[in-house]
Amino acid sequence: MKRSVLLGLFVTASMLASSSFAADLCDTNLKAIENAKSQYQGSDIEAKVEASVQQAKAHQALNTKEGTEKCISETTQTIQEIQKVSKDGKSS
Repeated sequence: MKRSVLLGLFVTASMLASSSFAADLCDTNLKAIENAKSQYQGSDIEAKVEASVQQAKAHQALNTKEGTEKCISETTQTIQEIQKVSKDGKSS
């Protein structure tokens, strides 16, 4: 599972370089978070991750450049938080 989260971040960084992939990047990040569910489920950050996902989906639903950028930012931060928890075994 750790590899899938790392892969998600790599994909995130790669796609940020190209604006044509921005909308797909939000979806990719949301899928990476879903795939990492076993890493944060039952942890201190589970509620925070779920709230973040809902917020990201709301930004995505705006179908604007700003909404897409906010979705990407929100999901990238969430992926990083999941990585911290899986590395450290606790929430920061």
